Amino acid sequence: MAITGEWEAALKPEFGKPYYAKLYKTVIHEYRTHVIYPPSNDVFNAFNFTPLEKVKVVILGQDPYHGEGQANGLCFSVHKGIRIPPSLVNIYKELNSDLGCTIPDNGDLTPWAKQGVLLLNTVLTVRAHEANSHRGIGWEEFTDACIKVLAEQDRPLVFILWGTPARRKKALIHNPKHLIVESPHPSPLSAHNGFFGSKPFSKTNAYLESVGLEPIDWQIR
Repeated sequence: MAITGEWEAALKPEFGKPYYAKLYKTVIHEYRTHVIYPPSNDVFNAFNFTPLEKVKVVILGQDPYHGEGQANGLCFSVHKGIRIPPSLVNIYKELNSDLGCTIPDNGDLTPWAKQGVLLLNTVLTVRAHEANSHRGIGWEEFTDACIKVLAEQDRPLVFILWGTPARRKKALIHNPKHLIVESPHPSPLSAHNGFFGSKPFSKTNAYLESVGLEPIDWQIR
């Protein structure tokens, strides 16, 4: 469970703060005494799959999937062979409607992460079958620091904010070079309230191209 490279350097001040020491102890204790997702080696996958200097797009999720074998350290993503969760089903529907991408047969979003899409949850761990069980233990403070690091990058980034908790993070993003794309959450409870038809993928690629960056190939294969 470690963060490396530019992310480690950028977040180093956080590691010395009292809240992080408490968070670390709490998480270690939770892994020893409960079934926790994702596996401990995958907690920081979002950072390790998408180095800070490669980030072009940020998608913010909430907390990890809490079903067996689902969470893999990337928000909304599951390993190949795991049933595609309902929110991701809706993301794929919007992707198909927006860009004409074929709806994939798997939920592994690693190809997005490797192209510079940081797939970050605001809370990075969860107890099995207990949604939001690690809310309030310190992860929010840590991921807010991550968002601030990203917002301070002096290069264009796209922040995709789905749902109320993610949209609150808009307050941390001040640099006019960045594009914010926001809508209701893709979950079945809210997708029909404005997520469908919001065209986040085409908006993102249009912006990346407008600033001379390679667009994301959103097709999952």
